[in-house]
Amino acid sequence: MAAVESAGGATASSTQDGQTDDKTEFKLKFCTVCASNQNRSMEGHLRLSEANFPVISFGTGSLVRLPGPTISQPNVYKFNETSYDSIYRELEAKDPRLYRANGLLNMLGRNRVVKWGPERWQDWQVGMPRIKHEKDKGSEGMEGGIADIVITCEERCWDAVIDDLLSRGSPLNRPVHVINIDIKDNHEEAAVGGKAIVDLANSLNKVAVEERNKVGAVSFDSGSAAARSSFDERVPDVLAEWQERWPNLPSTWTLAWF
Repeated sequence: MAAVESAGGATASSTQDGQTDDKTEFKLKFCTVCASNQNRSMEGHLRLSEANFPVISFGTGSLVRLPGPTISQPNVYKFNETSYDSIYRELEAKDPRLYRANGLLNMLGRNRVVKWGPERWQDWQVGMPRIKHEKDKGSEGMEGGIADIVITCEERCWDAVIDDLLSRGSPLNRPVHVINIDIKDNHEEAAVGGKAIVDLANSLNKVAVEERNKVGAVSFDSGSAAARSSFDERVPDVLAEWQERWPNLPSTWTLAWF
């Protein structure tokens, strides 16, 4: 049985008579978002990629901000221009004891094996091929630059994403679910949040597979509102069930448009 790739990037098996079984291996495409694309969104990015979901991640802040020696002395970097590795090496040279103790070096060490550097949501050109990101974890399936589900990690990031999508004017006329999960910005809570995000992703994907099998792979993978409507209607119920399993992670949901 050979493998072929469907329009949505899912791998389907081909039978001996040449027919394709589109019921296997379909995966929703995810995007995780926090303020600086450093802690919570990157933990989510890593965990989703390990669960074999296509995933990208972003930050919504104007600059990347990391704790410094004092509250009034943060370490500040530019999005899209600074690699995780260069930040790691800079902080290690400044004060290895401090930045090892507060977990920054460990976090950056994780980040630099996930992707090159922090990206800003507002600079993302939705639908543009991500040809320079083939080495990122979770990049397989994200080549077309489209996500089905955006998960933000705090309310101000959710607000920023929604405002930005509204300002773009829905040029692709493609629905996207934007879900906020309130995760405290520390390493321990980010780890818990990463597990919760994967749990939600699995639940959403199960429902997506069911609805995809009903409407057909080609139609569902096109991402049109009509083809996705039955799935879209089930998302709030999936989120409600997930919320019962994770009561300490308040969530918010809306259906938006790319």
